Amino acid sequence: MTRKRWKVTPENSELQSRLSRELKIAPLTAQLLINRGLVDLDTASTFLSPDLRNLHDPFSLKDMGIAVERLIRALKERERVVIYGDYDVDGITSTSLLYLFFREIGMEVDFYIPERLEEGYGLNCGALKHLAEGGAKLVVTTDSGITSSDEVAYANGLNLDVIITDHHEVPEVPPPAVAIINPKQPGCSFPFKGLAGVGVAFNLALALRARLRDTGYFKENVPNIKRYLDLVALGTVADVVPLVDENRILVKFGLDEIARGHRKGIVALRKVCGLMKSKVRAGHLGFQVAPRINAAGRLGRADRAVKLLTTDDDNEASKLANYLNRENSARQEVEKDICLEALAMVNNGGTDGNDPLKRKGLVLSSEGWHQGVIGIVASRLVERYHRPTVMIAVEGGMGKGSARGIKGMHLLDTLKECGALLEQCGGHKGAAGFTIKSENIDAFREEFTRLLDESLTDDDIVPEISIDAVVSLDELDRKIVSEIENLGPFGPQNAEPVLGAMNTNVLEAGIVGNNHLKMRVKQEGGAWDAIGFGLGDHHPLDGYGFDIAFSPFFDEWRGARRVKLRLRDLHDNS
Repeated sequence: MTRKRWKVTPENSELQSRLSRELKIAPLTAQLLINRGLVDLDTASTFLSPDLRNLHDPFSLKDMGIAVERLIRALKERERVVIYGDYDVDGITSTSLLYLFFREIGMEVDFYIPERLEEGYGLNCGALKHLAEGGAKLVVTTDSGITSSDEVAYANGLNLDVIITDHHEVPEVPPPAVAIINPKQPGCSFPFKGLAGVGVAFNLALALRARLRDTGYFKENVPNIKRYLDLVALGTVADVVPLVDENRILVKFGLDEIARGHRKGIVALRKVCGLMKSKVRAGHLGFQVAPRINAAGRLGRADRAVKLLTTDDDNEASKLANYLNRENSARQEVEKDICLEALAMVNNGGTDGNDPLKRKGLVLSSEGWHQGVIGIVASRLVERYHRPTVMIAVEGGMGKGSARGIKGMHLLDTLKECGALLEQCGGHKGAAGFTIKSENIDAFREEFTRLLDESLTDDDIVPEISIDAVVSLDELDRKIVSEIENLGPFGPQNAEPVLGAMNTNVLEAGIVGNNHLKMRVKQEGGAWDAIGFGLGDHHPLDGYGFDIAFSPFFDEWRGARRVKLRLRDLHDNS
């Protein structure tokens, strides 16, 4: 097993002491705030006590006023509005949110989710023609549309207006839509650029409700927009956007809404995930709930997931959740087969006989791979080999690629440098997709890996663990762990704190589940139970001299609450 590099963050004792004293928190918690760049007293205090009043003004999003006025016109004139979403969790939750909210305020609304394999990502002309013929006058995109210039122009020719809500990178020439709501577009004054698609959709609902309230539209009850935050939390976590600023507030309060259990579809999903007795955390959404929703779009039709999240019928919710659970199991089997084939390609010298691990990136391709799961497999290979990885599913002379990156590179920018070999591409810094002619795959492999060989160092492809602080295990009382948990929800740019403890004694260890390391460890004082998911390859081990990297957490079982350790890595120094 590759030994990871540990990078221990230097302690700032002076600032640590001041924050600890002023905020009445432990010095360790103060250091964790410092490590997150929260060195100003007011900023740190706001972070420790997030509030919905700290959300940004939705009207600071460029074109928000135009979009709201167009929607109000549709509402008053009883025009048929269709929400056109994406088939991933972000798109599904965005679509569900706007569909439910528009319906609540009395709008004539429907939704449309394209079929992944037949129609592909984003707007397509066939669907737009179908919607126009069905009487639609306005299409509102969610989590898509920003690269669909030709399709929006086509819609305009059908007298079909388009409002785009998206969060992906904006092209130099944006689509000719009525309004584009995207915090990343030039001239947008919204101060936070990291919203997920569902965060953009939520801001649209927030702005529309505010304008309708100001104009006296609501004669009685104003819609409780807070009840939609469960959908916002789910989509935001699933899309792996930074859990800082507005996203952290939305997810924190969204988790509270999930705990209240008012949305029947999410309750049904919690049941099939075995989460009814657990406090739902961001990690549960990302690793257990989201994959089941994603499975609908990967192997079947994603509109069933929208129906699940919008139904008010317990029986329908239960049936749909069980369907998604079965689809997820089928997806896991397909994923397992492709993953085994991909691992064989890497370990047996690749498709061209050259050892792929001599390069700083992996590009694998095959006919018969399912387009809906290759992105997951790419992520698995990144975890295993710590190299940017591209998986290409080939069919009928064309390949659909899904790519995942690592720290130290901008994946989409690297793909764009290979643009002459690609038909189209899009995505983010860490994840992207593209299409390519099959005859260009070998040339793309060579060009992509050449660019990575030139831009990445040997250290870049060695996994690194950032240690927030080195501690004694006896420091970890309930107060400290409570303060650490209060720094959540954890995710990108607000990672769960990782602590280091040196020269520990492993009392006992064993393998449980799917190669998970379970052990009991101590230093000078008491002993601690620890679990290391996927770390079974470190076994067997026992005795003195083990440095461990871990995150402390509360394990709750039958009313009892105990502090345990979630292992991230360990070094044997004996």
